[in-house]
Amino acid sequence: MTTNAIIAEMRNQLKGVMEPRELNAVINLALAEVLNYSPVDVVLRGDFEQDQVLVDRLRAITSRLLKHEPIQYILGHARFHGHEFKVTPDTLIPRPETEMLVDMIVDDNPESDLSVIDLGTGSGCIAISLARALKWPQVTAVDNSAAALAVAQENARQLHAHVQFRQRDMLTMPPEPQAWHIVVSNPPYVCESEKAAIEPNVLDYEPGSALFVPDDDPLLFYRAIARYAAASLKPGGKIYLEINQHYGAQVEQLLRHNGFAQVTISHDQYNRVRYATAALPQ
Repeated sequence: MTTNAIIAEMRNQLKGVMEPRELNAVINLALAEVLNYSPVDVVLRGDFEQDQVLVDRLRAITSRLLKHEPIQYILGHARFHGHEFKVTPDTLIPRPETEMLVDMIVDDNPESDLSVIDLGTGSGCIAISLARALKWPQVTAVDNSAAALAVAQENARQLHAHVQFRQRDMLTMPPEPQAWHIVVSNPPYVCESEKAAIEPNVLDYEPGSALFVPDDDPLLFYRAIARYAAASLKPGGKIYLEINQHYGAQVEQLLRHNGFAQVTISHDQYNRVRYATAALPQ
């Protein structure tokens, strides 16, 4: 079976499962994983006959995609901030919006030897990316899931990043006075009532505990994070949050109530409210 025939078969089977742009990206990822083909290779070797073992592997991937399973979980890894991260159903799949949060922190903080804590680290993508991109930082990553921390620790080893890991519940963490220059978090923030708008590949496969908050308490994690950060940051220390687009004003008010200044609510690449940043007074 030729490369072109494999692609045609995948397109035909998956055309009703995902949009064309996403389908193209998924097929490219599958071909890169199984055939080690770049998009240029796909063009140049379209008529190349593939070994049946490889054809069967691609068909197995297609079968899982037909059940809306994310390609990142099928392949076992996802690209984030220029690196490959292991991902499992115990961790969220890293997203481009979160890459922008990392870029924001790196751009805002050119100093060296900063102490950073990432609350709710999941795969470790934020903490590890900051450990590699900042100048000689001391990075700590926290999660309440032992399974997620095991994935994050493996990612740190594979990417040669120096990160300390702690198994803690961010909702009940005691303050650590003047411990950090930066607190960052991408906590659960999707309301239960928003589930109807979520695609099956997210709803059915990604860990709900890392996604959802009760409708009657959408700021559950932000309250805890703001309290912890206000009591644990050094004077002038900064907080960086990824937030629900519907609660920007409420998060801003919450941060101000906890003593933060220079509060900014900003948008992602899709022009959705996505980030809250603030600093303690000097």
